[in-house]
Amino acid sequence: MVDINKLVGSLLSNGAATGFAGGLAGGLASKMVKKKTVKKMGSTALKVGGVAAVGALAYTAYKRYNESQRVAGSAGSAQPVVQTQAQTANLANLLAPPADSAFISDKNDPAATDELGLVLVRAMIAVARADGRLDAQESQAIFQKIESLELDSETQNLLVQEMGQPVDMDAIVNSASCPEVAAEIYVASLLAVDVDTAAEKSYLAMLAARLQLPPPLVAELENQVNAQKMLA
Repeated sequence: MVDINKLVGSLLSNGAATGFAGGLAGGLASKMVKKKTVKKMGSTALKVGGVAAVGALAYTAYKRYNESQRVAGSAGSAQPVVQTQAQTANLANLLAPPADSAFISDKNDPAATDELGLVLVRAMIAVARADGRLDAQESQAIFQKIESLELDSETQNLLVQEMGQPVDMDAIVNSASCPEVAAEIYVASLLAVDVDTAAEKSYLAMLAARLQLPPPLVAELENQVNAQKMLA
């Protein structure tokens, strides 16, 4: 049986260390072949699990964004925040979303968790393919990396199948059933890359716009993910 939650967790913990962020798909595969190292997601976030880790990151940033909006007194007046080193360290303290929050799926509905997890996987693959195409060498490196994730055969097959599908931003955007899920999709995308190419920056800017994420919220989400990467 496919374990989507484990798949997301594996991509975050193992993949970003050498890998998924360094290239489980698309142009980033070439970076993995060249042995480019990418900071993995902080262990603090990973302790709460795959899909839940993304939710905690998004919720923590979203809560901070809402608080800044209230302080500013107007939804349109808050400006993106540039974090100091001390503030960045504080971002490592993740907040668990409330039980009734849209940031987490109903514990009694595993299908909903799997559905969200698959959306996050697709979002990660899409941004990782933003700056290139697969050639034979890159494909071989990718499949070797997939094998190293220690996933069961069904989950491996699902990942390979998803990687073989064309990137469909429309489908990813349409999967954002609410602002909270939109924030999670953006967080997952940020976790998949180091955002060091023009193609990646352009893709993420377009994704944020299509997801209708306000610029101050985008800044908070980016600050949150960057803080977690700095923990490695």
